[in-house]
Amino acid sequence: MERLTGLDASFLYLETDTQLLHVCALLIVDPAADGVEFDFDSFKAELGRRLHLIPAMTRRLHNVPFNLDHPVWVRDSAFDLDNHVRRVQLPEPGGRRELAEITAEIAGQPLDRQRPLWEMWVVEGLPHGKVAVISKYHHAIVDGITGTNMMMHLCDLEPGVTYSPPTEIAAPEPEPNDLLLAAEAALKFPGKLGIFGMVPQTVGILGGLVQRRRGNGSRGMPLPFTAPRTPFNRAITPHRSVSFVQSELADIKEIKAAFGVKVNDVVLAIVGGALRSYLELHEDLPESSLIASVPVSTHDTSRHEEGTNKVSTIFARLYTDIEDPVARVQAIAEDNRGAKEEHNLIGADFLQDWAKYAPPNTFQLAARAYSSLKLAEHHPVVHNLVISNVPGPNFPMYFLGVRVASMYPFGPVFHGAGLTVTVISNNGHLDFGFIACEELVPDVEEIADAVPEVITELLKAARERC
Repeated sequence: MERLTGLDASFLYLETDTQLLHVCALLIVDPAADGVEFDFDSFKAELGRRLHLIPAMTRRLHNVPFNLDHPVWVRDSAFDLDNHVRRVQLPEPGGRRELAEITAEIAGQPLDRQRPLWEMWVVEGLPHGKVAVISKYHHAIVDGITGTNMMMHLCDLEPGVTYSPPTEIAAPEPEPNDLLLAAEAALKFPGKLGIFGMVPQTVGILGGLVQRRRGNGSRGMPLPFTAPRTPFNRAITPHRSVSFVQSELADIKEIKAAFGVKVNDVVLAIVGGALRSYLELHEDLPESSLIASVPVSTHDTSRHEEGTNKVSTIFARLYTDIEDPVARVQAIAEDNRGAKEEHNLIGADFLQDWAKYAPPNTFQLAARAYSSLKLAEHHPVVHNLVISNVPGPNFPMYFLGVRVASMYPFGPVFHGAGLTVTVISNNGHLDFGFIACEELVPDVEEIADAVPEVITELLKAARERC
C-alpha cells in the first residue's frame, strides 16, 4: 500500500466528465523494418510478462472513507490484462485522418477507476503493414519523465526480444482497513494547518520576484490571467480532436545553433508560428501575444522523494504578435532566460508543497462547480494552451519487440485552455502531438500542417545567416 502525494491526487480531484486528466501516446510501429512478424496475441503475452517491472500498471485506487485523506494504491488482486488491452481495425481508407479520429475517440473516454488506471489499444490496418498502439495512462500515475521511464521497460534496443515470465508471483495483498485509514487521517489533520505557513512563504517569493524585476528591469515571466482570449479559451466538452506531425531533429538543432538559442526556444517558436498562421486564417489573431503554460520537470531538483508527478511550470509568451520568425524565436529565447531565473526563485517544490495540503472534498466540489458553471468563460484567461517538451530516446527503440517509427504524445486539455501541444524527441525526429476540445478546435490538423512550413521558414533564415 502506498499513499498518493497531494500533487498526484490533485489530478484525480480536478477531473470531471469533461476535463479528463489522462495522457495518451500514439506509437506507430513497423514490423517490416526488421522482418518481425506482428501477432496480436504474442504482443499481448509479451506485455503481460513485463508488467511486474511496472508496479503502477497492476495497482488500483482505494479511497479513504469520506475522502478524509488522499487515496492509497493497492495491488489489484483481480487484475486481468483483457480489461486493459484491446484490438481494433483502422477504418478505410486507413490514413492519417482516420488514425487521428480513432485516437481522439479513445482520448475522449474516461478510465475506469475501479481498475488500474491505464489502457492500451492496438490498431491494425495501417499502410505498409504498420501497426499503431494507443496507450492511455492517468496523470495520477505518470508525468513526462515517469511516463518515458515506464515506456523504457516495454522497449528494447533490438527487435524480437522476449522476456521470461517472472520466477516469483507476488503474494496477494490484503485490502486496507478503512477504519485504520480514517483514524490515521484524523491524526494527520492538524498537519493540514501547515497550509497557513505557505501563505507568508508565497508572499515572500512574490516580493522577491518584484524586487528582481525592479532591480534589473527584466520582463520575466508573463503573469497568469493576462493572456488574450482565443476561440479555444472557453469551457471544454469531453470530445477531442487530434493531429500529429513529425519533423527532423537535425533541422531543429540547425536553427538552434544559428540563432544561439535552446531547443525548447525553437519548439515554442514553431508552435507560436503555427498558431499565428491558424488564427490569422480564421481571423482570430489577438493583438497581444498568446501565453503558454510550459511544464518543467523537477525530478532532479525536488527534495520530495515520494510520488510520481514532480513538475512545476513556467509561463511563456509565444510572440504570436510578431510576424518575423527570427525576431519571434529571439524574443522567446530572451524571455525564457529570465523566466528560468524566476522559476529558480520560486523553487522546484512550490506546486508539490501547496498540493500536499489539498483537501480532497473541497477540490472535487470546486472542480465540478467550475466545470458545470463554465466559469472559465467568466474570468480573464489564465493561459492560452499547454506546451510540453519531453526528452526521448536518441536511438532506435523496439516496443515489445517491434521498431518504433513514430511516437506522438498527447496531454490533457483544461477548462479555459482547450488546446495542448506535446513534443518528444525520438531517434533523430521531433514528434508533435496536438490535442484539443473538438468543439473549440475541430480543425486541429490545420495547426499541425503549419508546423513544417514554420520550420522551413526558420531553417531558410538560419542558413542565410551562416
